[in-house]
Amino acid sequence: MLKVSSNPHIRSKDTTSRIMQYVVIALLPATVFGVFNFGLHALLLVLVTVAATVLTEYIYDRCMKKKISIGDFSAVVTGLLLALNLPPKAPLWIGVIGGVFAIIVVKMLFGGLGQNFMNPALGARCFLLISFTSIMTNFDCDAYTGATPLAAIKSGEGAPELLNMIIGRTAGTIGETSMIALLIGAVFLLVMKVIDLRVPASYILSFVVFILLFSGRGLDINYILSQLAGGGLMLGAFFMATDYVTRPITKNGQYVFGIFLGIMTGIFRIFGPSAEGVSYAIILGNLLVPLIERVTKPTAFGKKLRSSKTPKDGV
Repeated sequence: MLKVSSNPHIRSKDTTSRIMQYVVIALLPATVFGVFNFGLHALLLVLVTVAATVLTEYIYDRCMKKKISIGDFSAVVTGLLLALNLPPKAPLWIGVIGGVFAIIVVKMLFGGLGQNFMNPALGARCFLLISFTSIMTNFDCDAYTGATPLAAIKSGEGAPELLNMIIGRTAGTIGETSMIALLIGAVFLLVMKVIDLRVPASYILSFVVFILLFSGRGLDINYILSQLAGGGLMLGAFFMATDYVTRPITKNGQYVFGIFLGIMTGIFRIFGPSAEGVSYAIILGNLLVPLIERVTKPTAFGKKLRSSKTPKDGV
């Protein structure tokens, strides 16, 4: 039996597993720097979290008698992203709980890859932030003590040297501190055409415009760069907001999505009690994706909306 479908017939060498492998490769610079910056425990936390997500998906598939899906590497990406969003000294069981929640609650219960309505890694991180706030906001480690750069700015203490923030020699989560490492990974994804700049560029530009208008600092370049280099903005903009499943599929919708994320991140950082806001901004954006896609749905080629002044047939 041959299945015949209508044209156009589009073929691509890219597969889900290959795309996910590219994302893993792109995250390696930030991962390696995080381990170098924070030590052996950070490495153990990354390995345990990734193992938890992969093993959870495997066990779920076996229990539900479904095809084993760990070969698509999506569970690896989820575990790695979640680990990079954890404090470097968080206990290992935090990674296990977060990994199980990300795979079962956010991903598999909604049908698996392609059906989840929010980014699994961010959904798990927000769950951990709510459930274990003291652990998830404790960034003290052997290398650094005290507040993160954004928390220091928020409290009026002043940020660390900008060069240290760009390189990553500051407190923070395992994967968010080095702006250079994250940009290296982002360039790799852009070159491999895994992502484009519609979401990240509109996200970052709208965020910059927001803090220019509402931060009260005016055109303070050092403050703007500190806001970009500190926290999870670069990690979120290039690696989580660009998630194929939870971003809009329409081109105009992706611009709207990015602008919404930039505004919400600015609101959380400038007016909210917390110094960060990327995770919650992206989660809220994920929830609005169906509405954004409906509003930005393009008109079919050759179809014209009938004007109220256009006479009907036979009139």
